[in-house]
Amino acid sequence: MFGASTGTAVARSVDAIKKAGTIIVATEGQYAPFNFFEGSKLSGFEVDLMEAVAKKMGLKIEWKTLGFDALLTGLGQDRWDMVIASHGITEERAKSVTFTSPHYCSGGAIVTKNAALKTAKDLAGKTIAVQTGSSYLEAAQKIPGVKEVKNFPKDPDAQAAVMSDRADAWITDKFVVMDVLKTQKNTGLKPTGMLFVEKIAAAVAKGNTGLADAYNKALGEYMAKGGGYEALSMKYFGEDVRCK
Repeated sequence: MFGASTGTAVARSVDAIKKAGTIIVATEGQYAPFNFFEGSKLSGFEVDLMEAVAKKMGLKIEWKTLGFDALLTGLGQDRWDMVIASHGITEERAKSVTFTSPHYCSGGAIVTKNAALKTAKDLAGKTIAVQTGSSYLEAAQKIPGVKEVKNFPKDPDAQAAVMSDRADAWITDKFVVMDVLKTQKNTGLKPTGMLFVEKIAAAVAKGNTGLADAYNKALGEYMAKGGGYEALSMKYFGEDVRCK
């Protein structure tokens, strides 16, 4: 909705959301194993987690799926109430959105055909492929001496650039790499090192702390011993991926 006097977007309060009974949540839907489509069904670790947390909040979910780089922008325009799409918590992003408690920890894996490319230093003079709007793009642009950073709308496009020798390395989430190597054979790719480690969280409109607090309470219950988180994590990753 929009303020009558200012014309600016006003985020729905948690009370308004509970009164409606439905929370509008946006994700990408093309980032396996976190959020992706199995046929016409939206699936993934983050989708299942959000469904479980929303149930604890007494809410149903209306899902929206769209390009990754538009997700956080839409929060400021009040197009949805929350985003859950593997966003790493960064200072830059925190200027425009309010992050919730993290639901897993990961990091930027260096994925390449060249086993010698293991660290940021090794990537000097190389061409890097990353997804537009991701924290991996920010990290790649900060690598000293990197030759070129090519950004793509979707993560699989960045992967394809390395496989077709249009880039030397792909930087993406370490769990995405695990999933790719498990489901795709003979890619010629291997994870050789970690560029950085990050905490991953959902986000709400800047200053909508009431909604963030309500979500965090339900998430905390879900992540408590016997709450369901560990079983879900084991299902998708074979390990507990919460931040240690």
